[in-house]
Amino acid sequence: AQAENALSLNLKTLFAVAENYPELKANANFLDLQRELADTENKIQAARRFYNSNVMELNARVDTFPTNLVASSLGFSKMEFFGVDSQVEKEPVKVKF
Repeated sequence: AQAENALSLNLKTLFAVAENYPELKANANFLDLQRELADTENKIQAARRFYNSNVMELNARVDTFPTNLVASSLGFSKMEFFGVDSQVEKEPVKVKF
């Protein structure tokens, strides 16, 4: 979560700087960067959903008989869901080009 928060803050700074340079918006490399960032954000969201789905399943199995007997004997316990730290970080990065 800490790495994702740092990435989000750095992206906000990058896009704020880009607002001051209109010619940058037309640059092919910058457009490629924009597409890559959108793709990366989608992959992060998909990975978060996948992780949280598996945590939900694990937690259910740790609580449910008879799998709870095996889980406790092997040392498995409930896990925390992956979440974002603050309300500001929950908001997607706004990209204006």
